[in-house]
Amino acid sequence: MPEIISCSKLINVAVPGTIDERAINTKAVLNPWERNENHTLCLNSAKAIGCTVVNIGTQDLVEGRPHLLLGLISQIIKIQLLADLNLKKTPQLVELVDDSKDVEELLGLPPEKVLLKWMNFHLKKAGYEKQVTNFSSDVKDGEAYAYLLNALAPEHSGPASLDTKDPAERANMVLEHAAKLDCKRYLTPKDIVEGSPNLNLAFVAQIFQHRNGLTVDSKKMSFAEMMTDDAQTSREERCFRLWINSLGTATYVNNVFEDVRNGWVLLEVLDKISPGSVNWKQASKPPIKMPFRKVENCNQVIKIGKELNFSLVNVAGNDIVQGNKKLILAFLWQLMRFSMLQLLKNLRSHSQGKKGKEITDTDILKWANNKVKNAGRTSQMDSFKDKNLSNGIFFLELLSSVEPRVVNWSVVTKGETDEDKKLNATYIISVARKLGCSIFLLPEDIIEVNQKMILILTASIMYWSLQQPTGESENTSDESPAASIGSENEAVLSNEVSNLAIADAASDTTLSPEVGNEKSSEKAENEEPLQNVENEPPSTKDEGIDTQDKE
Repeated sequence: MPEIISCSKLINVAVPGTIDERAINTKAVLNPWERNENHTLCLNSAKAIGCTVVNIGTQDLVEGRPHLLLGLISQIIKIQLLADLNLKKTPQLVELVDDSKDVEELLGLPPEKVLLKWMNFHLKKAGYEKQVTNFSSDVKDGEAYAYLLNALAPEHSGPASLDTKDPAERANMVLEHAAKLDCKRYLTPKDIVEGSPNLNLAFVAQIFQHRNGLTVDSKKMSFAEMMTDDAQTSREERCFRLWINSLGTATYVNNVFEDVRNGWVLLEVLDKISPGSVNWKQASKPPIKMPFRKVENCNQVIKIGKELNFSLVNVAGNDIVQGNKKLILAFLWQLMRFSMLQLLKNLRSHSQGKKGKEITDTDILKWANNKVKNAGRTSQMDSFKDKNLSNGIFFLELLSSVEPRVVNWSVVTKGETDEDKKLNATYIISVARKLGCSIFLLPEDIIEVNQKMILILTASIMYWSLQQPTGESENTSDESPAASIGSENEAVLSNEVSNLAIADAASDTTLSPEVGNEKSSEKAENEEPLQNVENEPPSTKDEGIDTQDKE
């Protein structure tokens, strides 16, 4: 148990508030199921802050496999160390570039590259003639560090570190100078001399945090603030970025708006959620120098989107190349939604032994309401934009209905004040992750009732629930959960999956040509297709979700 507490605290240090510690099972003696829940919470939370955990499972944590644990811990530490290396957190970074085009390039750089750019910026001003391109061989002799510290903290440094010919002695002097800036000793002189990349990166990040040496130019600062996104856009970008990285694609996304513009990342995502849909012979892999190759990639993205019945009115590949944020977010939303609905459809197909009918937003809504009602609770959800959802009570009752022992009602608030709503929302997210839901929303998405994220949260709980063998909810024995989690026996799948088909037969809704946008006249007032034409007449949609937010 101490190891999960340590993991949770480490994740919360990296990204404060990620794990609600009220959701951790903290009894003196935990049965295997409860330990598994704690490990699942840790892994899903690590995924939710940007860690790659594709090849790490709860059993790896139980067995304490060193290389996997060290890899996970190093990712968490790296996220914490590099958290401020972006224009939103440190707008002074705009000093590293000269014009707006360079700012766009800076926005798309991974944090490690921004750190190198920052380091070379100061080294050049200090007269260091070499270019540092990595945190290994280029810093082994310690000269770059000596120049950097002399430039940033001349009061603590001096010519002695440059005069010495012994790399080990210079490395030791560098660390002594850094210690005067309160930099923690992540590494030894030997680590510098041997060029340990992770430890050297951590060392440079520490220097940046304590003394970045950047000035506050009011004009440049205001320009940097103009380049950053509003809160809603930032949250959606974060959600889609984390979701893409959780899929295990070859390309790691650092900034959605910049990284998707060549089309390659979107093709990788499409190939993951709809295998075989991408014609790789017609795709160009980065780095792509010729602009028309980027347009070709993005044109194929749009073509596949239309084949998957996405709502794409007057949208062309060039809109993605140009970085149209509104269209990019709307397209990514349809990708995420399609992926979730396909998972549910495949589960239905498995339970029925034949190709299942499309899962609709209405199905998900009905399932959630029926689940809560059958558990003897009274709250209901009118739609995925029902403002009453902001207090979190419905989702806590839904989680309790799929796993009665998972919610500790003694820590739940009435959700009447903003503070109480946030406490409930934070708890909901951690409890859902603890069960096994892979979700990337923030408490604000629940409090503000972001209908897109509300749909994904509900669908994720549904997907987890329908995979559980009958009676598993009541399992509190010491029997290992491993067998039940991996069960492929369709006989033990909940009858709720096939019951959805019965509900379909009784429903008046039918699937429209646009995926998941079922015709339902009473729910159509705020729906609007993804388009690139102002004042285009909106088509009739189902209750579910706007493909883009109304502006």
